[in-house]
Amino acid sequence: MFSKADHEAISEAIKSAEMRTSGEIVVIVSSQPHRYGGTALSLAALAALALPFTAVLFGWSPADLLPDWDTLDARSHEQRSLEVLICVQALTFAITLALGWFTPLARAVTPEGLRRDRVHATALTQFRARGLDATQGRTGVLLYVDEPDHVAEVIADTGVFDKVPPEHWADTIEALTQGFRRGQPVAGLTAAIALAGEVLATHFPSKGTADRNDLPDHLIEI
Repeated sequence: MFSKADHEAISEAIKSAEMRTSGEIVVIVSSQPHRYGGTALSLAALAALALPFTAVLFGWSPADLLPDWDTLDARSHEQRSLEVLICVQALTFAITLALGWFTPLARAVTPEGLRRDRVHATALTQFRARGLDATQGRTGVLLYVDEPDHVAEVIADTGVFDKVPPEHWADTIEALTQGFRRGQPVAGLTAAIALAGEVLATHFPSKGTADRNDLPDHLIEI
């Protein structure tokens, strides 16, 4: 998503923000679409159950698929109808599952709350994996953006959380998401970094040479 110049601009924004604070800021943007397997399976099962019966209600008959239908006796009609129904359900399940897995369909029908919960869990995983929970003074802050799901998260370590309530990050999130909505992700990220830096500078001012830069000052794309 980002050019070399974009990376440099974001890196400079992080360095500038951290000059005024002992806190650490890490920025991660995920551009990998998440496959909502549970939703895809649910859609496939629902379609497989509903579509054949719906088709029958609208006048469809197994005879439409069986050229020898009129030559069969009543018992054969029942058996062949069941076979056709099972085949149609299996085919419907497979097609719907493929659509849910390989297209944005499953993501589109997944409730927003579930998508946000998934992004939050991923952000927490990245927070720990990148070492933000092991900074000096526990003052790490993660700005995490899931671009395909259009969800942004701010995760703050315990040192920051004790002094800055979660709702205080609303302006940071808004600046970040506005930039992406306008097609200006770099502007959104740099604005959010500046706001996060202001918050950290207020509560955790720079200690000069005593500060230790524990984390990389550049954009991480995953």
